[in-house]
Amino acid sequence: MVSSKMAASLIKRCLSVKCKSLTPFLSVRRWLLSAAYTDPKVWEARMTEPHNLAALASMMDRTYDRNFPVSSLTISRFVDNISSREEVDQAEYYLYKFRHSPNCWYLRDWTIHSWIRQCLKYGAKDKALHTLKNKVQYGIFPNDFTFNLLLDSFIKDKDFKSACFVVEEIMLQEAFDLHSTQILSLYALSNYLSAKPQLTILEERSLGASLLLCGLKQHSTVGLSAQLLGNALLGKVEFLKGIHNVFKGMPLFWARGYLGRSLDVMEAAAADVGDVKLSKDALDFVNAVLQELSSHTDSSGKPLEKDDKKEEKEEEVDEDDLAEKAKLPKYVSRFEELMSQLESRGKVEPASFKATVTAMSEQQLADAEKPDLEEYLSQVQSWEAERRQLIQREEETRQKAEQEKRERLAARAAAQQA
Repeated sequence: MVSSKMAASLIKRCLSVKCKSLTPFLSVRRWLLSAAYTDPKVWEARMTEPHNLAALASMMDRTYDRNFPVSSLTISRFVDNISSREEVDQAEYYLYKFRHSPNCWYLRDWTIHSWIRQCLKYGAKDKALHTLKNKVQYGIFPNDFTFNLLLDSFIKDKDFKSACFVVEEIMLQEAFDLHSTQILSLYALSNYLSAKPQLTILEERSLGASLLLCGLKQHSTVGLSAQLLGNALLGKVEFLKGIHNVFKGMPLFWARGYLGRSLDVMEAAAADVGDVKLSKDALDFVNAVLQELSSHTDSSGKPLEKDDKKEEKEEEVDEDDLAEKAKLPKYVSRFEELMSQLESRGKVEPASFKATVTAMSEQQLADAEKPDLEEYLSQVQSWEAERRQLIQREEETRQKAEQEKRERLAARAAAQQA
């Protein structure tokens, strides 16, 4: 109870901080998460149980050797008591062992949150990302707030490629519910794409899905531009590899025609009576994709014959995929018509997609943080209540086992005397 009140006090203090002392330069950087959001004081104010990691490790090893399950409290205590980079590596091993044990379904949400925080604290973001990308092997499925902490740490390091890996995991878990998560994700994606990286087909699919699903969460210039880019990237994958390579393992719509849906976004923007526009560079990107794909087909939309020496083994495409490819000339013509409509109606935003996302971040991220922090306080208190219940249950089970042992010893002694 004392720790919960302390955590509540810390949250209120963080929410009430006035940033009057910020210089104009720092104010420009405000689209990143604030110190109040990333401050670990609320988390560290919890009631903790000091334990020796060597003793915990020895106990877990003996338990596994006897084919008994390790409790979720034990692995939680191990993660909570990490105090160095080397111990992060040890914890990774035991997270893996726990995930492959009979108790694998009972890895607690607060343990996952603690693991990510410990990785950030001891300079092991690579471990956090590794366990996240291999979530099935480690059981690391973070909540929204935890995702934000990890994503923000990569953004602040300007490691936008790693940030986009985190966004991919958010997309796969369909966790774009928080407005703050949407802002950070779009910021990472726009900065990464602005560098014009050389992308593989799988990377284009991942980025396309992330842009599309995140963009669908908001009706704005940023949201529609993200949908436009996402549909174009997925349409390119569909054209080159077939629809099955688009939605396989992805939370995406199964129907063909992602290039057509990118044009539908343009049509929706042209018809919008508000101030929604599409970024000029996003439109240029769609045009470039259409032109690139056109170079793979003849005037009727059929794939060009390949030189035998250059021909590579391709995956089979069905008739419906071929029919979709045949629509490419119509898509190119429709793009030109819609582009003219957008320009005539003033629906083309001259600022880049990156610039519009940055502007949105500066304007909206501060307000988006407040409900997150309030929810986080409630979540920490809920986790602590659940943890105390587990500790109490563990103690009761221990006492019951000791009582049964004493009774067995007493019965054995009585039998010997008789």
